[in-house]
Amino acid sequence: MQKPFKLAAAAALVLSVLTPATGASAEGLIRISQQFGTLYLPLHVIRDQNLIEKHAKALGLHEVKVEWAQLSGGDAINAALLSGSIDIAAAGIGPFLTLWDRTDGTVKIVAGLANQPNYLVTTNPNVKSLKDLTTSDKIALPAVGVSVQARILQIAAEKEFGEGNQNKLDNITVSLPHPDATSALLSGSTEITSHLSNTPFQEQALKDAKVHKVFSSYDILGGPVTPTYLYATTDWREENPKTFQAFFEALKEADAWIEANKKEAAETYVRVENSKLDPAFVQSLIESPESKFTVVPSRSYAFADFLHRTGAIKKKAESWKDYTFEELHNESGS
Repeated sequence: MQKPFKLAAAAALVLSVLTPATGASAEGLIRISQQFGTLYLPLHVIRDQNLIEKHAKALGLHEVKVEWAQLSGGDAINAALLSGSIDIAAAGIGPFLTLWDRTDGTVKIVAGLANQPNYLVTTNPNVKSLKDLTTSDKIALPAVGVSVQARILQIAAEKEFGEGNQNKLDNITVSLPHPDATSALLSGSTEITSHLSNTPFQEQALKDAKVHKVFSSYDILGGPVTPTYLYATTDWREENPKTFQAFFEALKEADAWIEANKKEAAETYVRVENSKLDPAFVQSLIESPESKFTVVPSRSYAFADFLHRTGAIKKKAESWKDYTFEELHNESGS
């Protein structure tokens, strides 16, 4: 059975706790976080089709309880994982690598969610590149400094302004969940003039004539990027091998189903999210050549290398396999 739950206190937990909580979970229980956007469609499909329960039963687990939490921002999600309030975290590569570093590698990636671009969009007609931004421009993103959008902005800033200038624009960033950031941008009634967004919010914003795209993360990183990941503690995986495997198999099935049934997948997104978006619009986003639902990480190591080189994390990864579970190691990841 599936049960939603709230973690309002999670954001207040201190991320300086370096050892994940243990003993709170048991085989047959899985608590999963998710955020906003079509990146999380595989989780919607898993939930809608009871895929964890299906694969758990095949593995001999006839009773499995699945709980879902919708959180926003890497800090809150990482705190929830460390406290033992959730078992599977869903957040950007930036928050993940921060936690991987601070826990000395005892948190690892289970799988990627999808390859999808992040656009920097703006209502300021004068902003054609990052050099055009001023202190009057405020850029909304899910979590200042640590979210994948924040790290993409830092990589872009270093490319634009030169080595050592990766933090040049951090002082004009503001933390907001994507739905709130989109509303603020389109309303024009707040300080928000730009948004480092994701799908479907960036495409929704670009329907407005006063909004234009400054860059895509694919431009900044040199090709398709997996921005968001599912990750767990090594202890939880070891203590719950069948539940872990059921989740991983459910995720692979969900990805394959989405790629083969994009119209139905769009309808699932709208239904599960209780979204007001036109299913045909969502389908067009899923059908975009820039979008691919796969568990295989793409360009994650570019972030790991950047964060280590700039001193944001101390732990150096020699390969993307250093921070992922072995189920992915036969894939052509990066």
